[in-house]
Amino acid sequence: MKMSELYTIGERVEIGTHTFTPESIVRFASRFDPQIFHMDAEAAKGTLFGGLCASGWHSCSMWMRTFVDFWKGETIRLIAEGNTPPKLGPSPGFKTLQWLRPVFAGDTITYGVTLLASRPLASRPGWTLYTLACDGSNQHGMPALRFESTVLAFE
Repeated sequence: MKMSELYTIGERVEIGTHTFTPESIVRFASRFDPQIFHMDAEAAKGTLFGGLCASGWHSCSMWMRTFVDFWKGETIRLIAEGNTPPKLGPSPGFKTLQWLRPVFAGDTITYGVTLLASRPLASRPGWTLYTLACDGSNQHGMPALRFESTVLAFE
């Protein structure tokens, strides 16, 4: 079954949520992005952000985690319905990554994905290149991040 048969081009699908705790923010930052506004709640008050906030890379990593979990569920659902799900992966890349507002400790981000386009690969029969709009908004409905991604699928 093709992705373009499963999802309508231009229709956003909610893939899940994640709440960023102070502990998870500091844990991620201490390993991957040890800037003061990600590491120390008190010191972060004196920065441009005014409080402890997640690394943009953390918010993007959680988009990926949420998508992988969503796709596992979709795969199970499709098989149960008697369909053969497309095999996703790898991604040749992304563009226009935007961190639109800080993700603060306690924020819950709702992630989504929108199918933008599909193109069969002439060089690899059975493979399709999909273009996706990926996003996340906080609990107030304010956009926090977005990027455009491509993913290969064997169908």
